Amino acid sequence: MRICLDILVFKSYNVLVIDPMKKKKLLIVVDYQNDFTVGSLGCPQAAAIEDTVAAKIEEYRAMGENAQIIFTMDTHDKDYLHTQEGRNLPIEHCIKGFDGWQLYGKVAVLKSDSDLVFSKPTFGSLELADYLRDKGDEYESVELAGVVTNICVISNMVLAKAAMPEVPIYVDAACVASNDDALGEAALAVMETMHVKVKR
Repeated sequence: MRICLDILVFKSYNVLVIDPMKKKKLLIVVDYQNDFTVGSLGCPQAAAIEDTVAAKIEEYRAMGENAQIIFTMDTHDKDYLHTQEGRNLPIEHCIKGFDGWQLYGKVAVLKSDSDLVFSKPTFGSLELADYLRDKGDEYESVELAGVVTNICVISNMVLAKAAMPEVPIYVDAACVASNDDALGEAALAVMETMHVKVKR
C-alpha cells in the first residue's frame, strides 16, 4: 500500500509541473523593398522609416524563441503591365529577380534565413492568410510594419484579422508609411475601427 501511494503522489506531481506551450509574438514586415523606398514607386516617407522598422525587427529578434518574423514581398513578372494592377498602375515595380524587388537597406541585412517570406502578386497574401489560419493558436499577438499603409499594410492586416479573429493586432504608426500622408492616416483610422491597436 505504501508503494502504491508513493507512485500516485509522484504521478500527481508530474502532472502539476507540465506547463502549456508559450505563445509567440509575431511581426509581419510588409513589402519593405527597394522599389517602394528608393525605386520606381519610392517616396521619402517610406525611406524615412528604415531605422524604426530595423529597430522593430531587432526588438523581436531579441525575444528569441518567443517571437517570429515574417516578411511579405510584392512580386511581379515581366508581364506586369498586362495585369489588372498594371493597367491601373502602369509603373513596373518589384519584378522578381531585379534589384527593385529586393528588401531595402538595414531591413535586408536584418532578415534571417530562418524568417518566412511570402511572395505575393497583389496587395494581400492569401498564402500568408492560410498560414496564419493554420498557426493562429501559436500566437499571442501580431504586429505589422512596412509599406504602403493604405494599400498593402491594411490589406494584409484585414487578412490576418480574418485568419485569427481572437489574436490582438498592433500597428506602430512610426513603422508604416505611405506616399500620401492623408491616406496613410485615414488607413490607420480605418484599422482602429477594426479593433487594431495603433501605437502613436
